[in-house]
Amino acid sequence: MPTVDVYNIAGEKLRQIDLRDDVFCCEVKPHLIHDTLVWQSANRWAGTASTKSRSEVSGGGAKPWRQKGTGRARAGTIRSPLWRGGGVIFGPSNRNRAKKLPKKVRKAALRSTLSMKLNEHVLKVVDKIALEDAKTKLFLKALDLLGMESALMVMGNIDKAAMLASRNVSHSKVLDVRGLNIYDLLKYKGLILDLDAITWIEEALCK
Repeated sequence: MPTVDVYNIAGEKLRQIDLRDDVFCCEVKPHLIHDTLVWQSANRWAGTASTKSRSEVSGGGAKPWRQKGTGRARAGTIRSPLWRGGGVIFGPSNRNRAKKLPKKVRKAALRSTLSMKLNEHVLKVVDKIALEDAKTKLFLKALDLLGMESALMVMGNIDKAAMLASRNVSHSKVLDVRGLNIYDLLKYKGLILDLDAITWIEEALCK
């Protein structure tokens, strides 16, 4: 079992705990991480952009003018993409880009990513994450004391002050453990977990 230090929010070492081998000490499988990231990105796609092709634009039933003799270029319909107000060539269409991915693969990808963070020594465990006030400077100070610049802070029970204080910080994020996902784990270099979050993760990823 990997053993890690437990700190408080002030960066002081309190004790050590053991993490589960089957969650934090797994083989890192990049292909599973990639597949899960693609799945998550595809499912987040809104798919609301839409344009009309020449078959969907209204009007254009009659030929605008005769084929010859007017001095103008030939035209068969006002719905032509060459005309103002005509159809769009190869424009975006409203479609569902959602993909399916087995739950076992998603869990394995999370285990791989957590193991990778531990191997890279960018995972820190704190006993509890709580700020005195919802101020950005307190949040940045806590990150600095923990030795983190860019970090995903995952909580078992969300602290409202920390959540509000982190909103103006683009390089870090506070996240409820129930929303743990590959995208956020990879986006931020560091990972900070509180004890409640570790308990939830170990129970959820071992089922």
